[in-house]
Amino acid sequence: MVEQIRLVIEGVGAPIRQLHRKLEAEFEEDGYPIALVELDEAADRHEISVYADADEQATATKRIEAISPDTAVRAEPIPDIDWVSASLDALQPVRAGRFLVHGRHDRAKRRPNDLPLEIEAGLAFGTGHHGTTAGCLTVMTEVVRRERPRFMLDLGTGSAVLAIGLAKLTRRPVLATDIDPIAVAVARDNARLNGVGALVRCDTAVGFSARSIASAAPFDLIVANILARPLMQLAPQMRNSLQPGGSIILSGILERQRNAVVAAYVGQGFRHVRTLPLEGWVTLHLKR
Repeated sequence: MVEQIRLVIEGVGAPIRQLHRKLEAEFEEDGYPIALVELDEAADRHEISVYADADEQATATKRIEAISPDTAVRAEPIPDIDWVSASLDALQPVRAGRFLVHGRHDRAKRRPNDLPLEIEAGLAFGTGHHGTTAGCLTVMTEVVRRERPRFMLDLGTGSAVLAIGLAKLTRRPVLATDIDPIAVAVARDNARLNGVGALVRCDTAVGFSARSIASAAPFDLIVANILARPLMQLAPQMRNSLQPGGSIILSGILERQRNAVVAAYVGQGFRHVRTLPLEGWVTLHLKR
């Protein structure tokens, strides 16, 4: 396996967002995953990550410095970690309707009518945001029952728990994307572990910028359990990638951020259907 590194740049406000756009354009044809992550909402502080193979570190760093000479670039190796072992201790079972999200060590807790989701490497699930996972699974169940979607996207899939849930509910194909290539590999393993490897297609993508998304759009249902600010920024692309009458399910949103996110989507022609609060987080269902 080729060793990978993460080139990290931190900054605040408009300059770091502008640099992110420039780096996306610079590395787009090379297929380097690039992410902009919020570190401190109040301070408007963000972190850019550029993922590359270790033998490309020097070249990639020079290209970044050519675009922004005064930028400090930090290189971090991506460790070859046994994510299964590392996450088991922190992973606790979560119930949401018929779903039971659990690790291998909790298989005995399954009930006869459960839809089990066995997640052994919780890159996203393991963050402790169980309220967002349970909220999405609960709302997903209701939306799938009423709308019977055929074309589905799990944006920012992480461990693929939501994509796997959709595949089990519908027995239809689901596209699952994430900015982190390691998370994508883990998502693929989890889909196979849950018997839906043939239904869940996993791909590395930043936002909606991937051929796999463009070729599969428009979708009947999009789920995205990420963060409030990127969700607001993605509102126009969500609309453009969704069928008229289609649904989106959004989470990773604190209760105090709920109104701002709803407003961003109403401004794009969405109708708010439901807000489900859980453990300080909210899950939103909106329709185009």
